[in-house]
Amino acid sequence: MRSGELAAAAAVNLQTLRYYERRGLLDEPSRSLGGHRDYPSSAVTTLRVIKASQRLGLTLVEISDLLDAARHRHARGEGAGLQARSREKLADVEAKIADLTVIAETLRAGIAAGCDDLRTCAGNPDCPLPFADLAQ
Repeated sequence: MRSGELAAAAAVNLQTLRYYERRGLLDEPSRSLGGHRDYPSSAVTTLRVIKASQRLGLTLVEISDLLDAARHRHARGEGAGLQARSREKLADVEAKIADLTVIAETLRAGIAAGCDDLRTCAGNPDCPLPFADLAQ
């Protein structure tokens, strides 16, 4: 499968395809006699895995590590670590949700208190916004 066909099948652009190749996320394809890149059909799956992993919040470094582990697992029969990485990512996401919940509650309290001027609110000890402590 040529570059354009692969990019269309995986819903990515050609620049993304080349970038993933340079980063080692996608194996370098073989070349046709005319010099065209010739990707195996499994490259579509790899690209879809990369994009789905990004939507789950994994970085390209994390994705690269998982893809490398999966390649070695097939060679050695060992686990790829997806469970452990998923647990770590879930803990990160839950911590971010907790932080965002606190931020949302604080903003709601500021709105309910009628905080409309940062300088006035910062000087008011009853202000629910966290910068009230900074004015003292």
